[in-house]
Amino acid sequence: MSVERVEEIDGGAESDAVTTAAATAATLRYYSVAPGVRLNVRSGPSTSYRVVRVLAEGAKVPIWCQTPGQNITGPYGTSNIWDNIDDGQYVSDAYVNTGSDGYVASHCA
Repeated sequence: MSVERVEEIDGGAESDAVTTAAATAATLRYYSVAPGVRLNVRSGPSTSYRVVRVLAEGAKVPIWCQTPGQNITGPYGTSNIWDNIDDGQYVSDAYVNTGSDGYVASHCA
């Protein structure tokens, strides 16, 4: 899905926010977690952060942004990249099939 034309209704800041949200939703991709893995989701980019939930086997996750953190070895190699999949929720990129050893999303602010 692509956004080719955005019609501005009243030109205010609210319109800009809606346009940005629509563009982000149009480009957001979901990535598969490694097969057979129930993946811990943590509150920060290392295993020292608390587990906030556990993803079921076969889960797919959005990657809103990525940040460096603890090196983790998983099915897709060793990586210090952590994927932000929701507000305050991170998983090690070593367990997510992004098709890349590097960043596939912007760095988290």
